Amino acid sequence: MMRIQPKPLNSYPVWLRPFFWNQKRKYGQVLLPGLIWGRVPWLFAAVALMYGVLDRRRSPLEPALRTLVTVRVSQINQCRFCIDINSWMLARRSGSEDKVQAVADWRNSDLFSEEEKTVLEYTEAMTFTGTSVTDDLVERLRTWFDEDAIIELTGLVAFQNLSSKFNAALDIPAQGFCQTPLGKQESPDNDHQSDPEDEHPEV
Repeated sequence: MMRIQPKPLNSYPVWLRPFFWNQKRKYGQVLLPGLIWGRVPWLFAAVALMYGVLDRRRSPLEPALRTLVTVRVSQINQCRFCIDINSWMLARRSGSEDKVQAVADWRNSDLFSEEEKTVLEYTEAMTFTGTSVTDDLVERLRTWFDEDAIIELTGLVAFQNLSSKFNAALDIPAQGFCQTPLGKQESPDNDHQSDPEDEHPEV
């Protein structure tokens, strides 16, 4: 059971309700994280605005690549809701169910390009406790991204950590979008091999 419950829909500010109605139209249900963030309306607005910028159509990062990042961060932080909806979104954006299933084992998969693997390595370096980003890793990112794009990638990883840690801490459950494995949670080392797993869907 979630540690904090949503309010009745009619108790949220009028200006927030269109967000919830749009979610119901798009996803068939109102998303639980939005209802929880919405208990503090201006916090909801700030979070939604930030991700709207990160996930805009003119982002220098391709949509499937952005969603790949959100899935991996979600797995590491063991956010059930985030894994569920972001995996569903990745399947739609990449056109590959197999790719969704392989995210946690990306090092051993030939489904990912070198660009995607470098981005996933950067994502893990930012997310796992006790790891850090190296100069070499950032230099390898420059093969595909200019400095502004690297800033956006870094912002996306940081934001998804905020979102997934928020949802995991409050035990927000999956809502039945996609069935995927959680994936290994431990920090990778040199010999580590992981076992297989428009509007922001988490707001």
